[in-house]
Amino acid sequence: MKKEKILVAMSGGVDSSAVAALLIKGGYCVGGATMRLCPGIGEDPTADAMAAAEKLGIEFHSFDMRREFRKNVIEDFIASYINGETPNPCIVCNRTMKFGAFLDRALELGYDRVATGHYAKIKKEGERYLLYKSKCSEKDQTYVLWSLTQRALSHLVLPLGSLTKSEAREAALEAGLDNANKKESQDICFVPDGDYASFIERESAVTFPKGSFIDEQGNILGSHKGIIHYTVGQRRGLGLSLPAPLYVKEKNAKENTVILCPAENLFAKKLKGRDANWLAFDFLTSPIRLEAKIRYGKAQSPCTVTPISEKEITVEFDSPQRAPSPGQSVVFYDGDLLVGGAVIC
Repeated sequence: MKKEKILVAMSGGVDSSAVAALLIKGGYCVGGATMRLCPGIGEDPTADAMAAAEKLGIEFHSFDMRREFRKNVIEDFIASYINGETPNPCIVCNRTMKFGAFLDRALELGYDRVATGHYAKIKKEGERYLLYKSKCSEKDQTYVLWSLTQRALSHLVLPLGSLTKSEAREAALEAGLDNANKKESQDICFVPDGDYASFIERESAVTFPKGSFIDEQGNILGSHKGIIHYTVGQRRGLGLSLPAPLYVKEKNAKENTVILCPAENLFAKKLKGRDANWLAFDFLTSPIRLEAKIRYGKAQSPCTVTPISEKEITVEFDSPQRAPSPGQSVVFYDGDLLVGGAVIC
């Protein structure tokens, strides 16, 4: 019987390297590949990924995808900030790059499926591919996978979904990989120093003028240094001397204002979402009770999701949520099942 061919998206880190080792052990015909996305901006993972592939004795590919990455991810990131949002580029990258352009390239090369080091579980139930939370709850990454399509899920393998992080490291150690104890990066790959504002100014060639901090009644409280320097919920770094702490409630790109409010006014029970994508079914046609979270590390909270159109929804939480941020994602669950998600607008 012909062995199934699987191409592993190798980042140079321990998780994706462990995936390759586990698949080899499982009897698959395994290859490795890395995407060259932003050399000169962030860290180029090619050297570490190539070293791991060589150690494992598998063929290795390096895909130059700088043009696609800039168009799909970096330009989207910049445009979102310019419009007063706070984007999550990892979600966009997963949809357009890892499970878009990378998958296409793998299939062109004759591979049957791709594999990544994401901590999540795929199950096929009937004719539908579903995503469930991983065994390792503190590493679960379903939040950043809500925008995947059935096509992507049908060609995806996630070997780490049933492992803990320590078990993944053990698999890498057992395979003799030098990166088994490599530290994880917590930064956005193309902004390794975390200075988003400087990156946007440099890459967009757009200047962001000073404007006004205002309160909820429109009273001017001081001057801000450009709306891209602030995020919803922020308190530190405002540069204001105020009688009581105030937080960023909203950014108005059109008026170039940053609205501040007391902590208690950051909370909202209702939000609107766009670009909705459903993994558990094709479309939402009537209100549904689910649990949702509006940040990666946040706990799930009960809510009612109501469709406005095919891609637009409203979400009403049972209890108020702190600082829902336009550009971030609201992601829906039914227990451990990832039901879908949308972009907060």
